[in-house]
Amino acid sequence: MTTVDGVWSQEEAATFLDEAIVPIRLGCHNPSGGLWMLSLWFRYRDGVFECATSMGADVVRFLREDDDVCFEVSTNRPPYMGVRGAGTATLEEDGAKDVLRALVDRYLGTREAEMAQWLLSDEREEVTITIDPSRLHTWDFSPRMQELVEESPAAQTALQSPKYD
Repeated sequence: MTTVDGVWSQEEAATFLDEAIVPIRLGCHNPSGGLWMLSLWFRYRDGVFECATSMGADVVRFLREDDDVCFEVSTNRPPYMGVRGAGTATLEEDGAKDVLRALVDRYLGTREAEMAQWLLSDEREEVTITIDPSRLHTWDFSPRMQELVEESPAAQTALQSPKYD
């Protein structure tokens, strides 16, 4: 059973996770004992996070060695709010393309985009990463940040790639 603490109930956390179209930041251990963090698209269903990635991704190899993970899903602009926690990751090949299709629809809104077609190409072998959280912690700085939101530099910042103009 997942424990939830913080400012939101389990239902409020689930609503946020369903509506937040931002990546999940996933932390795990690499085989040498170091830490690894990456961002993945996700969907939250039935109390677990589902992500999809290439079968050849480093994180797949890392999770085969150690399935303990931590994660965060949070807003990128104020007012800051989100859910973080820890849990266990499992890998599954069956149905991974279906999960990826759902993630493409959720994040891109179309399967016609070049990126969507590349991700969904038959040549790509996918794996589903399912994160079963053991604990969730929620936070919401809305009340104390509300007056700063529109005027704050963080709210105005739209980052551009330093490589591509």
